[in-house]
Amino acid sequence: MGKFLADFKEFALKGNVIDMAVGVIVGGAFGKIVSSLVNDILMPVISLVTGGDGYKNLKYVIQPGSPATADGVAAVEEVAVNYGLFIQNIVDFFIIAFSIFVALRFAMKLKKKEAEPEPAPAPEPPSKEEVLLTEIRDLLKERK
Repeated sequence: MGKFLADFKEFALKGNVIDMAVGVIVGGAFGKIVSSLVNDILMPVISLVTGGDGYKNLKYVIQPGSPATADGVAAVEEVAVNYGLFIQNIVDFFIIAFSIFVALRFAMKLKKKEAEPEPAPAPEPPSKEEVLLTEIRDLLKERK
């Protein structure tokens, strides 16, 4: 049991697990922001353009519903294909995917700027003494 707990502690305290947990939390918060952007800002504008309540209420009714009657007939629920909700989810997906793409691209550019090492300064040209000493060394090599 002690070995199991030690292994679990080693796994849980690795940087990757903690980074992943932070990513999930930030991703959840980011998802709420994007959902609010879609539902509270974009869809009302789209509703004005399409002339309705947006896509959510679009549906194909297969069997209309009916309320219960006084003579004992039970209520029948409506059977419908809610293609408007499907369209809404597709729009949500593309907006969320685009937002995540933009955020990741921005983060990668920042990370790339941090990771790029500063270019090494150009070496200074050799002084006159160094040039002279190099020539003397080369002459001595030729004599040998």
